Amino acid sequence: MLHTLCGYIEQGAFEVLFWDGTEEKYGEGPSFFKLMIRDRSVIGKLVKNPALVFGEAYTDGLIELDGQIDDVVRLLYLNKRLLDKITLGRTGQKINSLLRKVSIEKQKKDVQHHYDLGNDFFSLWLDPTMSYSCAYFQTPQDSLEQAQLQKIDYTLQKLQLQPGQRLLDIGSGWGWLIIRAAQHYGVKATGITVSHEQFAKAKQRIEEMQLEHLVDVKLMDYRELAKTGVHFDRIVSVGMFEHVGQVGMPLYMTAVKDMLTPGGVSLLHTITYTTEGPTNPWVEKYIFPGSYIPTLRETIWMLPDYDFHLLDVESLRIHYAMTLDRWAENFEQSLEQVREKYDDRFIRMWRMYLQSCAGSFRHSGLAVHQILFSKGLNNHLRLTREYTSV
Repeated sequence: MLHTLCGYIEQGAFEVLFWDGTEEKYGEGPSFFKLMIRDRSVIGKLVKNPALVFGEAYTDGLIELDGQIDDVVRLLYLNKRLLDKITLGRTGQKINSLLRKVSIEKQKKDVQHHYDLGNDFFSLWLDPTMSYSCAYFQTPQDSLEQAQLQKIDYTLQKLQLQPGQRLLDIGSGWGWLIIRAAQHYGVKATGITVSHEQFAKAKQRIEEMQLEHLVDVKLMDYRELAKTGVHFDRIVSVGMFEHVGQVGMPLYMTAVKDMLTPGGVSLLHTITYTTEGPTNPWVEKYIFPGSYIPTLRETIWMLPDYDFHLLDVESLRIHYAMTLDRWAENFEQSLEQVREKYDDRFIRMWRMYLQSCAGSFRHSGLAVHQILFSKGLNNHLRLTREYTSV
């Protein structure tokens, strides 16, 4: 069974150390890593459903790695045929099975499963701005906080904000983007989130900075806000689109169209994949329930249906790998504090999540794009990118 799984790997090699002390090597050349399996029954399960079982086995301590998770991802992605079979890729599930109606309440519950783990937990390994999305590094030496501020500034510059304009941030997180938009551009900024923890922290920050006259945050779904008939000159969403699901993508676009003024500009910052398919089953079950990683092509393909005109597309793939590296390092340095609230199984699960995602951005088709578009034609935007400097 193990030979069947390993037969897909044509380049590189690794060693397996079983619980009984026996050791076997698979592949040619030097080994990238050692895979230590405590329970032989895991092998059969790995062959049947490697995407889910590897993550569960590692989380439960049945598999140990003598090396970095990034090395595992790198080796497995050397063979393109493994993309639908390995832990960090897609499964063979038909995409049509994802097309089920997702209620607002179900989506709120899915988001809260992850983001309501506690502000004290996220503050241990995020930067002081509490930005939980891809940062923007000008150099590898940039601190995480510096890179996150650069990302926020870079994003706001692309929106070409003017004083007095109304800005909406869909999925505003802990609120630093709407706060910085008000401080630097004099816009009236509104953020929405369905996370109770994020809402409370953002509200606290706005009050402490005495920005209530410019900044507001609401605990509500974007579909609920669209029904109120409110309009905005600019709409931004950073790291939220992945939570709407494939069936929710048209609902999101419809809501943006309804809320964006004619000629208004929107920026969509989202993780993307190369081909359509379901989310990794382990990630979907334990980390981001209800999530779906859209492809760049299906996202852009939708724009004309809503009278959206594409202005700019940029990939920040390596920036996200670097961001996840920083998060993973901060997480490991905070294990003592994490253990005060969560057990070792939780630690292994989040270690797998952060490090494997970093590896996936380096070695698979996983990317992150910023997509800028206008509602209808806008002939008054800047002609060059020279204004986008951080």
